[in-house]
Amino acid sequence: MRVSLLQIAVDQDEPVAARRARVATLVRARRGVADLVVLPELWPVGAFAYDLFEPEAEPAEGPTYRAMSEAAADAGVWLHAGSVVERAPDGRLYNTALVFGPSGEPVARYRKIHRFGFDKGEAVMMAPGDELVTAPVPDLPLGLATCYDLRFPELFRGLVDAGALGFVVSAGWPARRREHWTLLSRARAVENQAYVLACGTAGGHAGVEQAGHSLVVDPWGEVLAEAGTGEEILTVTLDPARVAETREQFPALKDRLLGTPPPPGR
Repeated sequence: MRVSLLQIAVDQDEPVAARRARVATLVRARRGVADLVVLPELWPVGAFAYDLFEPEAEPAEGPTYRAMSEAAADAGVWLHAGSVVERAPDGRLYNTALVFGPSGEPVARYRKIHRFGFDKGEAVMMAPGDELVTAPVPDLPLGLATCYDLRFPELFRGLVDAGALGFVVSAGWPARRREHWTLLSRARAVENQAYVLACGTAGGHAGVEQAGHSLVVDPWGEVLAEAGTGEEILTVTLDPARVAETREQFPALKDRLLGTPPPPGR
């Protein structure tokens, strides 16, 4: 399976509509190059551009949804389209990740559970999601997580129990905590013996410099590819069988005693 992570530069001087069109073009260019394409968190507005959350909020099937659905179909790829500021019918805002199949059909939607901000910013402007979500990518079902979720290992354990063999973590991660980004991405891969596809942004959101350094980690915790700090595309070939091989060679998950799902039939 060929995977492309698109580390998009978010410049507040670039209009949202222009960036949406530019990113759609980048996705279309992955036709024949990748089977799965991944975008970062809140790339249309910027994860720290709180002043844009309200004016740029979109309905469930808004302009970013439509643009990314069409781009996925044109490219013939599975597309994790990063996340958008979703405005629900009741008026609440969510940080919502969108996943499309290679015909442009929606296959998963994940509302970010752990909101960042410590009682300000996203933490007070957006409502939390309440469901663990996996995307049915052939041979490599993916658990979905967004940015700050990376700090909560119980979410990833739940996704493993739901059948995930890999995780997509889309993010707008600050440069000042870049070492945490790399460390936690590798930790989630090692402890769950699963691939981690961690895609962040470049540039700056409302004056917050972004870490970049998107990375792909294998089930043994080895970094297969890592980006720099600017806009960049990583393309890596994954072997889904590597997950089962790792779990068989070092069957640590079988020794879980706390928080394990009940045996079949109970």
